[in-house]
Amino acid sequence: MQSKEILLIRGITKTLQIIINNKYICIQTKVCMIQYIADQAHFKEVIERVPNVKESLWIGTADIKDLYVGERPFLGVLAGLLKKGREVRLVHAKEPGPNFRQDFDRYPILFDGLERVLCPRVHFKIIIFDHSLAYIGSANLTGAGIGMKSPQTRNFEAGILTDDPTLVEQAMNQLDSVWAGIQCKNCGRKKYCSDPIAK
Repeated sequence: MQSKEILLIRGITKTLQIIINNKYICIQTKVCMIQYIADQAHFKEVIERVPNVKESLWIGTADIKDLYVGERPFLGVLAGLLKKGREVRLVHAKEPGPNFRQDFDRYPILFDGLERVLCPRVHFKIIIFDHSLAYIGSANLTGAGIGMKSPQTRNFEAGILTDDPTLVEQAMNQLDSVWAGIQCKNCGRKKYCSDPIAK
C-alpha cells in the first residue's frame, strides 16, 4: 500500500489526502492549537481561563502565592469551582507564605474539596483544563509569574498553551505520576519531604 500525506490548513480543520491504491481519500480532522505565551500574556491566556473550567482543573507548580484574578483571590476562584462540583488538584513544592494561608482560611470548602499534595521535587509548571487543554511553561502561580504584576516588575516567562491530545496526555501523565506518589518509592530526597504522598 502506498500512502502520502498532504496537509492543507482550511480554517479550523485540515484535510488529509491519502493515496491508497492510486485513489485519493480525504479525511477532515481538527487542527490542534499550539500557542506561544510570553510574559504578561500568561494572565489573559492562562489564568483568566480558570473560572470557566467545566469539569476539572489540575495544577502543578513549584511556588504558589496569594495570586489574584481581577479583584478575586485565586483561592476564591478555586473555591467557586469546587462549589460548582469541579475537580481541582494542586501539586506544589513547598508550603506557601502567610498571606496565602490567610486567604486559604477564608474558604472552608478548600479544606475538604481541594485535592492538594506537596512534593519538594516539583519544578514543572503545568495547568490542565478539563483534560483537554494544557499550559506547559515556566510561570509559577505567583503575581510575578503568571499573575497581574506590571510589565516593569514581573518575571520574564514563557510557555505554550495547547489542545494537542498527545501533549495534553503527556503533561497529564507527568503531573499524575507525582500526584499518585509513583515517584516516591525511589525518591532520593525523602528527608526533605514534610508530608510524603506515598510512604
